[in-house]
This record gives sequence, structure tokens and C-alpha cells, in this order.
Amino acid sequence: MDNARFADRIQEGCRALGVTVAEDVPGRLFRLMGELLKWNAKVNLTAITAPEEVLEKHFLDSLAVLPEVEGAATVLDVGAGAGFPGLPLKIARESLSVTMVDAVGKKVGYLKAVVTTPGLGLAGTKGVHTRAEGKPEAEGLPRADRVVARAFMDLPDWLDLAPAYLAPGGRVVAMLGKALPEEELKAQAEKRGLVLVTARAYRLPFSGAERQVASFARAE
Repeated sequence: MDNARFADRIQEGCRALGVTVAEDVPGRLFRLMGELLKWNAKVNLTAITAPEEVLEKHFLDSLAVLPEVEGAATVLDVGAGAGFPGLPLKIARESLSVTMVDAVGKKVGYLKAVVTTPGLGLAGTKGVHTRAEGKPEAEGLPRADRVVARAFMDLPDWLDLAPAYLAPGGRVVAMLGKALPEEELKAQAEKRGLVLVTARAYRLPFSGAERQVASFARAE
């Protein structure tokens, strides 16, 4: 896939998802894909290596949660793996300060290298090698306006863990597969002193794969 086709597909996918990115974003994502696939040949970062699949299942899947992070200054991506959703979110919204944490050293090694790659616009982004266990100060992790994870752990476990990392007024963002009923989301939140702020079901634009994103805040 060349840069022009990649850019067309990114913009087409963003339109289908109802999100907007600047004209330079697809080009930077294309360069990021090149870095990801180059590293993946040496270090196992992702099983998804076909460019069309990387474009949709990593990049568009990450950009789909832009509505949930709009207005935030800081994002903490827990269990970031190869940097999803953190890297695409930062590329799409350069003002964000993004911290990505993972317990696998080789993945964090990649993250630390890629954020310094010229032309990607990832200044203000960092990778941290630690296991997130709800103790931000001891772990050297910041509290953030949005604490997000993609396919990191089951929702109840995520809602137990993530609030420890919230800045005042912040929100926990859960990226899920098949949609859960809103009543269940509210019940899971209530058990933990949280409230459901938003819940949105959608499909990835090319494969039609089901997704849901939900955001939660501390109950007043």
C-alpha cells in the first residue's frame, strides 16, 4: 500500500467513524506503520502485520475514541502494547501529553524509540516500563485526564484499577468489543463509586467489527 492510498483509506475510515484529523495525520501514521512493521520483524509487537489490517484494527480503532478524549490535556494508556491507542491519538491531537505504560520490556523499548523518531510529531509522549497495579506514585505514573485501555482486561477489573490514575475531573475510558447493555455498564460503575458518562457502540468501517467505547467519572 502506498502513501496516497493509505491516506485515502484513513480519511475514508475517519469519515465513517465521524472523527476529523488534519491533512498531515495520515502521512505521519503511514510513517508510524513503517516503524511498527520494521520493529515487528525483530521484536514481536503485534500479530497484525498486513497494512490494511494495521490501518483499520490499530490506527482507526484508536482514532475512533477521539470523541472521548477531546478536551483532555493528558492521557494515560495502560497496557499500551505497541502504542494503541496512545500513539495515533497523539498524532491526531498533538497538544495531548500521552504516557503509555506496559509490563513487557521489549514493547516499551519500541515505544521509547518510536517517540523520538523524526517526523512523527510525538514530542511530549513517553513509554514507561512497569506493571500498573493502582499505585501511581510508586510506579512513577502520572494521574491523567483520560485513563484508557484497549483490550487490556475485563471491564470490572479495569474499573477497579483505572480510577487510581485519574486527575481531578478525569474520566476512565474503556474500549470494548461487542457492546454491553447500558444497564450493565451503569451497574458496574455504581459498584465502584463511578458514574457512566457516555456509551457508544459502532463498527469498524471496513471489516464491520463490533466495538463499544464507554467513559466513566467519579460519582459526585
